[in-house]
Amino acid sequence: MHESQLAQLNLIGNQIRGITRMITDGGYCINILTEIRSASRTMSQVEYNIFKNHLESCVRRSISEGDSFERDARINEVQDLLAKAK
Repeated sequence: MHESQLAQLNLIGNQIRGITRMITDGGYCINILTEIRSASRTMSQVEYNIFKNHLESCVRRSISEGDSFERDARINEVQDLLAKAK
């Protein structure tokens, strides 16, 4: 279901290895911070895509096909996730 995110996750892995190498080699702080910012943005995009997919598939399905217990469980999961994001 989330296989489409693997390319982005591989990119993040490469970015992290590059950041590690920059730090090991004594790279310039601004360049390191720029790469960290880039990796963070990519990770945020992966997070958004997985969350969007969850809403469009799992939550939508539980609302249209599930019983009230399943629907409430999915809604509570989303509420808990959003509360942790604060």
